[in-house]
Amino acid sequence: MDKIDLRIMDLLQRDCSLSLNALAEEVGLSSTPCWRRIQKLEADGVIRGRVALLDAARLGLGLTVFVSLRTARHDAAWLDELTGRLLSMPEVVEVNRLAGHWDYLLRVLVADMAAYDGFYKALIELEGLADVTSAFSMEQVKYTTAVPLSAAPAGQG
Repeated sequence: MDKIDLRIMDLLQRDCSLSLNALAEEVGLSSTPCWRRIQKLEADGVIRGRVALLDAARLGLGLTVFVSLRTARHDAAWLDELTGRLLSMPEVVEVNRLAGHWDYLLRVLVADMAAYDGFYKALIELEGLADVTSAFSMEQVKYTTAVPLSAAPAGQG
């Protein structure tokens, strides 16, 4: 990856609706070499997809909950069961496996406390959870999907 690739990625992650011609012009290439670079970044898995970002609150999903899980089991079969359950729950928009006191951190989007209560009751039906703790977001101070390319170690990719 070179500076042109980084610039292409920066522009795309800020606005993936840019036309190929506009993108190529921004990075100083013609459209064909620019398209080849995008295709290579996609083939290499650096560009994982292109999406539209929706405003959850305007769609009636105004409550963000961070759910910490500690598990009582750590065998492969149970981890597959947990993963399957979490993937099947549309309210769960992010799952991170952690090192430390907690085993997993979930980001959950729901309409309100009653909706969260229903989600929570469904979640705890899964045997093998030792502790489930919820933290409710009062205000989203910063949110971005942009990867901080300037912080990436040189020569990555």
